[in-house]
Amino acid sequence: MSDDEPIEELPLEKLPLDGWHRERGARMVPFAGYEMPIQYAGPFGGIVAEHNWTRQSASLFDVSHMGQLALRGDGAAHELEKLVPGAISNLKHGKMRYSLLLTEAGGIIDDLMVTNTGAHIALVVNGACKWDDIAHLREHLPDEITLTHFDDFALLALQGPKAGDVLEALIPGTGALTFMTAGLFEWNATHLWVSRAGYTGEDGFEIAVHESKVEALADALVADERVQPAGLGARDNLRLEAGLPLYGHDLSENTDPISADLGFAISKKRRSEGGYFGHKAVMARLAEDEAGTLAQRRVGLKLDGRMPAREGAEVFAGETKVGMVTSGGFSPTLEQPIAMAYIAGAHAADGTALEIEVRGKRLAATVTPMPFVPHRYYRGS
Repeated sequence: MSDDEPIEELPLEKLPLDGWHRERGARMVPFAGYEMPIQYAGPFGGIVAEHNWTRQSASLFDVSHMGQLALRGDGAAHELEKLVPGAISNLKHGKMRYSLLLTEAGGIIDDLMVTNTGAHIALVVNGACKWDDIAHLREHLPDEITLTHFDDFALLALQGPKAGDVLEALIPGTGALTFMTAGLFEWNATHLWVSRAGYTGEDGFEIAVHESKVEALADALVADERVQPAGLGARDNLRLEAGLPLYGHDLSENTDPISADLGFAISKKRRSEGGYFGHKAVMARLAEDEAGTLAQRRVGLKLDGRMPAREGAEVFAGETKVGMVTSGGFSPTLEQPIAMAYIAGAHAADGTALEIEVRGKRLAATVTPMPFVPHRYYRGS
């Protein structure tokens, strides 16, 4: 193929609920290889309205683009531990853990959720990365470990302070779940795998359901007056306010867990024992962090005024460029612009005054602890 010959783009895939979204006036956009709803029409529609509804009630997000995988076989948890820095072998039945697939150089291939279902180790990986993740896992896991991709399952996320009451009314028993726990439930003669987790900073659930049953479940959820559908726009604002990184923007193979401020995902035992891809590189970054010599760090920034800074905006300390914005937007909750950026370690302390260049203007910004809006996960009464 010559350099100037156009590369044929693969057609976008459709979600199992594609028609359902369109019937509700969704504006569909390309994301992670799928046509995804970014916002809906109607009195509760629009990015800000959907964002605010999630904060005060409960919103239904379609996240079926995510990859749902299972690892089966003796020692599956132990073998996965060779590829991720989290402690998986001691994960109890029904418990979940956030972790990272790493390269041997300590770069982040993807971030993911790991659950011990009892029958297998379940993984939920990012939609844009899932095929690369599957290839990486197949390459490095032994043949005795079976990897299954549940490509015929949908995934719905019910998020917001009223999500617990809504789901308990529809699926009794789900209300007993606490943050980062999961279980198997039955609704309308259909098995559902329900996890109390999400990507909004609010309480909520992710519900895995066969694609043949997802429309009935979505209809049942939005039949509750406390629930409205919400799209990618609101989800992105919410995750930014929650200080949660997005792979491909805030995380990549060029970032490592320590610089990305994800050191919590590496248990104390695994730090000392190692045995996973990237251990040596990650420990080198950790030593730099402890010595105060870390080259860069992911931080939060609050901006003065109303103009948001978007991904790619350069950050300055005086006339010296010290970093770059990786995610940014206007926070409906705080009513001011916020951003995440990788900043040179010497300028990454909370309270540091910086400037961000946007459209030829310098905007004042301050390094701020994350999350910008406190998490409201349900950890039990």
